[in-house]
Amino acid sequence: MATWLENAFDRVIGLVAPRTALKHASTRNALQMLRRSYEGAKTGRFTDGWITAGTDADSEISLATVKLRDRARDLVRNNPYAAKTVMTHASSLIGSGISPQIKARTKKQDDLVSDLWNSFVDECDADGRTNFYGLQTLSSRSMVESGECLIQLLPRPTSLGLKVPLQLRVLEIDHLDTSVNKELPGGGYIQQGIEFNAMGIREAYYLFDRHPGSGLRLTSVPKSNRIPATEILHLFERLRPGQTRGVSWFAPALMRIRDMDDYDLAELTRKRLEACYVAFITGGDPGEYTGSEMATSLLAKNKPIKNMEPGMVEYLEPGSDVKFGQPSNVTGYAEYASLHHHAMAAGMGLTYELLTGDLSKVNYSSIRAGMLEFRRRTDALQKQVFIPQVCQPIWRRFLLTAQAAGLVGTFPIRLQWTPPRFEAVDPIKDLTAEILAVRAGLMSPQTAIARQGFDPDNVAADFAAMYEIWDNLKIITDMDARKTTKTGQQKLMETANAATAV
Repeated sequence: MATWLENAFDRVIGLVAPRTALKHASTRNALQMLRRSYEGAKTGRFTDGWITAGTDADSEISLATVKLRDRARDLVRNNPYAAKTVMTHASSLIGSGISPQIKARTKKQDDLVSDLWNSFVDECDADGRTNFYGLQTLSSRSMVESGECLIQLLPRPTSLGLKVPLQLRVLEIDHLDTSVNKELPGGGYIQQGIEFNAMGIREAYYLFDRHPGSGLRLTSVPKSNRIPATEILHLFERLRPGQTRGVSWFAPALMRIRDMDDYDLAELTRKRLEACYVAFITGGDPGEYTGSEMATSLLAKNKPIKNMEPGMVEYLEPGSDVKFGQPSNVTGYAEYASLHHHAMAAGMGLTYELLTGDLSKVNYSSIRAGMLEFRRRTDALQKQVFIPQVCQPIWRRFLLTAQAAGLVGTFPIRLQWTPPRFEAVDPIKDLTAEILAVRAGLMSPQTAIARQGFDPDNVAADFAAMYEIWDNLKIITDMDARKTTKTGQQKLMETANAATAV
């Protein structure tokens, strides 16, 4: 805002030179607008090298995804922190498996569908190496490392002897022929090997019949085939509206990891060189000193030493002195490494402690606070990405296949997917908090049981069967809340009833 003095000054100038007054006021207003603008949008010598683009997500991904994917895979093969990142994300997302809780109208229907599903879980891997939950882990690892993966749904003939004629195969995203890009009649289009109709709905994927990077020495060149989208599941985390493909989770931290590797190698090389020379001898006949025979022979031949090894003693020009090597001390290495590890962990969606395993500076409160954020992130990925993109479509296809094969009727089935429970940092404190929440009416017992990774109906049935056995055998334990208090004391009503019976 212009002050009253500036306004008065403009009016005085306007009386003499209106054009000059207008120019002065416009310039002042422009300067005020610059002062009020976003700092990050300003230009100048501090931002001259900041190159930005206004392209959409797919344009950026198409240019960078292959290089990011290959570099991420190289790091996972060779860098322990990158390997730990993939393992931690996969074990947190999947654990022993995200399993369904199947509920039909009757127990007979429940048992029928559950039996078919359990058979499918064991037989669904087209490669015959694992089960459904192992494929979950494999696909989640690929999503973290490469940013995306494909799961092919394979109808099978009854001659294979499968109880439900359906199998799955996890494919690396390399199978997608991204060179296929064109407009289609009617408003459809193909972008990076994915075909869309006029409404933007996926219609098909163009996949190579084998991995284009396969080491098999075959004469034929891999060719892509059009596979209907109903036969393909595409797993990736969508970060921007309109994004149709995923990007490696390592993208924000790739350079950090690489720089840290280079720094470690440089530091290790320097220390190795310093450790090679133990002493420098500058006096007398080289043969009089005990030392490396190679160094002595090379000195006699007047040749420089090209090969170095730890513990060498080097003979210099004639003299009468012996000096020992003094390796320099390294300062600040731990602080520098810690700074990089914090940045790497943040870029890859982990806490510092999960990435490095360093628990030297944490207590219960600090590690629990850090784990709460990570668990919220993992819970969101399970419920917003993995279950809707993988678990639900596979369940629908399983059910349709079983119905088409006449194995199950069309009765309604209620389904809920249960991820594995998170291990408690302090089990006593966490369980006590949940017990208090249930007793205060803030949480149902069913919710508390489900949070532990169990089916509430199965748990209730197990308790009912156990209580029936105890009642028949007249057993009373301190865990039977019907007959004992939480301190283990038998309830008065039961005692009174027993006394009356006597």
